[in-house]
Amino acid sequence: MLTEREEAFRVLLLWLKDGSFIKESGLSPFAMELALGVCRRHLYLEYFVKSLTKKKPSLEARVILEMGIFQMFFMDVPDYAAINASVELAKSANLGESTARLVNAVLRTARRQGEPALPPQRVRRVSIENSVPEWLVRRWFDVYGGDRAEVLAKATLDRPTEWIRVNLQKTSAPVLAEKLGITGSSILYDRYIEIPRDVGVKLLLATPEFVKGEFSFQNPSAFEVVKLLDLKPGLKVWDACAAPGGKTALMAEMDSSLEIFASDSSASRLEKMQDLMNRLGLTNIKTEVLDLAAVAHTPEGAEGDRPHSPYLFDRILLDVPCSNMGVIARRPESVYRMTPESINEIAELQFQILENASTALAPNGRLVYATCSPDPVETTRVIARFLKAHPEFEKVGPSVLPGQKDSRFDGFFAQALEYKK
Repeated sequence: MLTEREEAFRVLLLWLKDGSFIKESGLSPFAMELALGVCRRHLYLEYFVKSLTKKKPSLEARVILEMGIFQMFFMDVPDYAAINASVELAKSANLGESTARLVNAVLRTARRQGEPALPPQRVRRVSIENSVPEWLVRRWFDVYGGDRAEVLAKATLDRPTEWIRVNLQKTSAPVLAEKLGITGSSILYDRYIEIPRDVGVKLLLATPEFVKGEFSFQNPSAFEVVKLLDLKPGLKVWDACAAPGGKTALMAEMDSSLEIFASDSSASRLEKMQDLMNRLGLTNIKTEVLDLAAVAHTPEGAEGDRPHSPYLFDRILLDVPCSNMGVIARRPESVYRMTPESINEIAELQFQILENASTALAPNGRLVYATCSPDPVETTRVIARFLKAHPEFEKVGPSVLPGQKDSRFDGFFAQALEYKK
């Protein structure tokens, strides 16, 4: 198991030094659980280490100590095994005998003394206990109130529920569940199957059913967002921030008569989308690299002047870049990347993308603005600003927050708008 811990150690160092994404590292299940767990509880583990040391250890030593404490207090690993493996990890990383002795002493003290007392001040306590930066906890207190803020902070520590989206053009949910040996799992909307905790995603990726395009991985919140489009057979649909392509593929699976145009600013991400479409056998999607943030773009063959445009869309899905505040449990690195300034900057980007994409909506067409953040700066305020500037648009129904409907859903926000000419 030392090799798995070495891999987790390497990935955690890369994350702390360069901001690398842990889930993209291809770790084994044990190493992934360890690395994501340390990331998810980093502020608390950092606080724990600080309570046990007089002098701040090196970054490498701190990572090993956080890994050891996480195994002892949050994983099903015996204390002696966590301590011994951490000492051996310090040696294999060539950190010197003094660091190995430090790791041994600190972890033995942690086992003897137990978890440290938390700060009495509520915002500080919620921040440390749930590893959410203090400025963000205070923001949540201001927006939602203390009790709701504490619930949101605790939810960031949850291991997110994983789901399969069944390609109904090729099979059905009950048939696929039986083939994969996960009968008895929850099925939603006749196309989503909840993956049991003891079934690894990596294992499912290796199945012939995945290779044949019978399923993909997607949270059901995506379906709640797409439903707002009110799709009809034969409509022209633009998924304007499409990569990695999950919602594009969902729409294509739902109705092969839709004429779907998918664009993204990243050519490499669109290439991966092409692989997804090929695997799923979807033929009603065309793709193009398009940077909606740069200038007022419309797809090739369209004109920016709405009344004379020969190619407008009946539906536009705008799943804009965001802070990822609604999916911190799934992307724990994101909470450490955010700043108040970055949220304001991304809200400006979101507004610009909404402005530019809206020029390609046909009269009486519908646009759905979506983010995986519930923060008002990225959601309701962007919508209000857009509607004030464009009275020809109006909201259709209330905004949707699937995560409030079901705790297994990602924290998306979505609002449908219609162009009334």
